[in-house]
Amino acid sequence: MAGPVDNYVTRARLEGWKKELIRLKTVDHRPAAEEVARTQAMGDLSENAGYQDAKWRLRKINARILSLNEMIKNAVVIETGTNPDGSIKVGSTVILEQNGQENTFIILGTSESNPLQGRISYSSPLGSLLLNKHAGDTVQVKTLNAEINYKILRVS
Repeated sequence: MAGPVDNYVTRARLEGWKKELIRLKTVDHRPAAEEVARTQAMGDLSENAGYQDAKWRLRKINARILSLNEMIKNAVVIETGTNPDGSIKVGSTVILEQNGQENTFIILGTSESNPLQGRISYSSPLGSLLLNKHAGDTVQVKTLNAEINYKILRVS
């Protein structure tokens, strides 16, 4: 069973989806539909590989259009910064210290997380612990082999 849908996205991701949707509708869809019609006219559909391939490509475009429409409709744009009380929220950038080393992370939705690039999900072990914390607080992430302490140095 799937978990809850994460609708948090950056404004840039939302704009990318909108551009992709426009391209699919205005550039990609018509030629794909025309190719289905052209290959359909070639005869026996059960053995017509060109028709099957064209139909598959058109279905893929249509499915992506439906998916993008839903994602755009349900998107929650991440506003950067902190909560009014200065606490960490989705969209905050945090500087953490761990064993004398500083690391900077931005808290995002799951679809845009990439820990190697300093983009962590609010639902990740570290991201979920950071939510609603303030500069000066410490959080502890428990892994299979250790407990890692992070001190929150700055929040923006």
